[in-house]
Amino acid sequence: MLNPAIAQTVIDHALSLGADFVELYVERQLRSTLNTLSDSVDSVQSGVEFGIGLRMVFGHKVLYGYTNKVGADELRRIASELAAKDRRDPVTHARAFNFIAPDEQHPAEKRLSQDAQLDAKIAYLLTASRAAFAGGAAIHQTKGACLQREQAVEIFNSEGLHAHDTRHYVRTSLTAIASDGSDQAVGTDNFGGLLGWEVADQHSAATLGAQAARQALVNLSARPCPSGTMPVVMGNGFGGVIFHEACGHLLETTSVAKQASVFHDQMGQQIAHAKVSAVDDGTLKNAWGSLNIDDEGMPTQRTQLIQDGRLTSFLVDRLGSAKTGYARTGSGRRESYRYAPASRMRNTFIEPGQDSVEAMIASIDRGIYASHMGGGSVQPGTGEFNFSVQEGYYVEKGKILYPIKGATLISTGPKVLREISMVGDNFSLACGMCGSVSGAIPTTVGQPALKVDAILVGGNA
Repeated sequence: MLNPAIAQTVIDHALSLGADFVELYVERQLRSTLNTLSDSVDSVQSGVEFGIGLRMVFGHKVLYGYTNKVGADELRRIASELAAKDRRDPVTHARAFNFIAPDEQHPAEKRLSQDAQLDAKIAYLLTASRAAFAGGAAIHQTKGACLQREQAVEIFNSEGLHAHDTRHYVRTSLTAIASDGSDQAVGTDNFGGLLGWEVADQHSAATLGAQAARQALVNLSARPCPSGTMPVVMGNGFGGVIFHEACGHLLETTSVAKQASVFHDQMGQQIAHAKVSAVDDGTLKNAWGSLNIDDEGMPTQRTQLIQDGRLTSFLVDRLGSAKTGYARTGSGRRESYRYAPASRMRNTFIEPGQDSVEAMIASIDRGIYASHMGGGSVQPGTGEFNFSVQEGYYVEKGKILYPIKGATLISTGPKVLREISMVGDNFSLACGMCGSVSGAIPTTVGQPALKVDAILVGGNA
């Protein structure tokens, strides 16, 4: 996408201004979005975006700029303006580029650049909508969405790296809205991956619609949730959002290097129950958060964050490595060319154990089963959180009694890790979008069901 000769002259110019490290990140992205409303198409959008990001590092200070132009003069101008206040003696010229073509670990067949598959996507979402309406008379509206994008990136840096990668993302969802005339409730189901539209073969439209309708009808019949400190069983899959938000961000060198994480000085220490092991793995085949290379050009990898309750690794990008001394983990990520990279999660999950959900529920005298988690908020640095329960049930004397609504889980990530006493055998993953200093990126969360012995539950019963 960018002539290597232009990249070489721009990087040499930036080095002549005293930068210790220089990087060019070139991106071209195709995007297609489809939305449906009940039995009709609501909107169709598509577009192409191109740009180049220029990063200059002076010691531990990062200067960053970007443009939509590919000319050497424009890129040199940006370098000069960035370095205007940090100009130092020049360093050596950049090394000659060594091109790296990473192995393709995530094949995609029905690619956006070949065929947008618009008719097939419309048919899929409308079939899912019909399945939702068939779930019950109380379903009165559905909202469907399908996003497909193709991101081609090319990376040059002053250490001689020249690499490229193409990523194919697809994500589809359906929301069902149920009403009994006085109250409304919603249910949703979604899936996605790092592949083409063949993802639709892995999750049928009928299943998508039926699951959304089932949850909406459960929530419509739900009673107000009791409150207080009690045991909670957190469901698998998207239940992992709590670990991601309340613990995962604390393990990124973005916060560790600034000592803004409670875990910054606890490497090798016991930070969780001995049953808890957690991983961030960028290599899972066709998973939503996977990559061939990260956005700094390093091959991605599997990183064991916690092993048997002990902290074993952080998530480390180039700058984080320079600041902390920890080895890079292929975790440098960014939303687009508009952002400098930072240490970020990929596919982050708690590994499966040997306990069954039935055994967890049977062990509760009074508590709740949060089968599906919703969104929430987290306090950076401490991991203090409150997350809503999207679908939950009140449990008494080991039995599920009725569905609940209005439940919120309140605690801190470090505390919850120590309160986990049972780890399930029903591991699964779920798609999400993660926002941080380098923008919004595709990430996967996951876990088996977990029993937390004590957590504050907010409710309105």
